[in-house]
Amino acid sequence: MLRIENLTKTFGDKKAVDDLSLHIAPGEIYGFIGHNGAGKTTTLRSAAGIQQFDKGEIYIDGVSIKTDPLTAKARMAYIPDNPDLYDFMSGIKYLNFIADIFGVGAQERKERIHDLAERFELTADLGQPIASYSHGMKQKLAIISAWIHTPRLIMMDEPFVGLDPKASRLLKDMMREVCDGGGAIFFSTHVLEVAEKLCDKVAIIKQGQLIRSGTMEEVKGDESLEEVFLELEAE
Repeated sequence: MLRIENLTKTFGDKKAVDDLSLHIAPGEIYGFIGHNGAGKTTTLRSAAGIQQFDKGEIYIDGVSIKTDPLTAKARMAYIPDNPDLYDFMSGIKYLNFIADIFGVGAQERKERIHDLAERFELTADLGQPIASYSHGMKQKLAIISAWIHTPRLIMMDEPFVGLDPKASRLLKDMMREVCDGGGAIFFSTHVLEVAEKLCDKVAIIKQGQLIRSGTMEEVKGDESLEEVFLELEAE
């Protein structure tokens, strides 16, 4: 579903990502772990086609993000760590705008918006300007907008930040639903307990380089994910 091959991205003299290769298969929730500045966001932004990269190749559901970005982007959704929404729009206008971009039909979008807004308890606020939303409400709106065109791949950067416990649980359930339907999830998080319980596979990145990846059992063995991460960071 997502294939990253030898990704390299440099900012000045610093290699933010150094020859990184990862494969996220259909049906997998794949966690991406690393300290601040390790290269997680750079990797996600490159995979989403937001940021150009120096070397390597990235494929979304078999489509190159380099050579056919529009087709690749139509098959995925990306939620950044700090959703930049159009504050002058109301919530419903923003969701209809996103639905227009992805060609979601009128009846289909109506049903999806209704279902997702109800699940996140946001229905009553959709008529209000996004500028009046709290951070948590903006995060919920960003999640709804990502799910609205039923993408095959969803990538998220710290998606649980700002969500209350009920919304966090709902998002976890929705992530599993995507994978049960043959899609895939690739997300970064600092909440290692969540990653350990939720993810099928995990990758740990340090100073732009992949230092360990695999199934949760392969990566952590008999230890906790937190213990393994701290040990690898200390090396």
